[in-house]
Amino acid sequence: MVQAKARKREAESKVALAAVAVGVLAVSAAAIFIRLADAPALAVAFWRNSLGVLVLLPLALYRRETFPRGRALRVGIASGVALGAHFGFWISSLGYTSVAASVVLVCTQPVFVAILVYLVFGERTSPLSFFGILVAIAGTVVIASDGSVGSAMFFGNTLALIGAVAVAVYVLIGRSLRTTGGVGVLPYSLVVYAAASATLAPATLYAGAPLWGYSGETWCWLFAITLGPQILGHTVFNWALRYIEASIISGTILAEPVVSALLAWLILAEKPGLATLLGGAVVLFGLFLLLRGYHVPRKEAPPAEPVA
Repeated sequence: MVQAKARKREAESKVALAAVAVGVLAVSAAAIFIRLADAPALAVAFWRNSLGVLVLLPLALYRRETFPRGRALRVGIASGVALGAHFGFWISSLGYTSVAASVVLVCTQPVFVAILVYLVFGERTSPLSFFGILVAIAGTVVIASDGSVGSAMFFGNTLALIGAVAVAVYVLIGRSLRTTGGVGVLPYSLVVYAAASATLAPATLYAGAPLWGYSGETWCWLFAITLGPQILGHTVFNWALRYIEASIISGTILAEPVVSALLAWLILAEKPGLATLLGGAVVLFGLFLLLRGYHVPRKEAPPAEPVA
């Protein structure tokens, strides 16, 4: 029985890793879609989460999902506030700096995740995985050094870095609830996205950014952001948090700056410089080391099944 459970756990982890790979491809297109959408940054962040609620709510009602209450609801709301802050700061950064620099800096979140999981959960990654994270972070530093640094770029880079801290908090809060709270991925995602929308709405209105009146093309890009990066990206990550370590999820998405930079080159004609190309190679090598050193704890009991 114990061996069967261990095999099941290992199989679930492999499926989760594959799902995270799909999620990485989805979120890598986010910066491109955001640039193509002719809407203010905070409005894009608001609609990305609000449309996510509209897409997932019918499915949750059809499946008669049980929504979190009490402490689980409060934790989900806190997670959503952190996610809203992440989107607000990061999407705003794209108006001041390049896609490559913005995505690279926001993907430094594993540094903050690694610190927080150790302080809060006492969770350690394997030495090889930890070294892989360091190598990948070094690659992101190389990419960030590409190009001149002006005042606007510095401001944009700062916003992206704040977004990295916010998403690290979001990942850690979500990890604690998904692994111990018995909350299904759909109810959790709906609570988080709704809380993020509620957080962004007053900020958007305060900034004087319109929430409607956009062209049909802009609405198409907003829906593309929702269905791709939001549903196939962040919702998949929410599900995977139940089966693999938060530091592993954060580490794998270090591939995002490489893919995003390539898409920006092909679609937006933002040609990466030599530093970006070299840094991208380092990031991929670090990602390989991270996944190579990944292992499923054999003695860990499987988490409780989601509440149906």
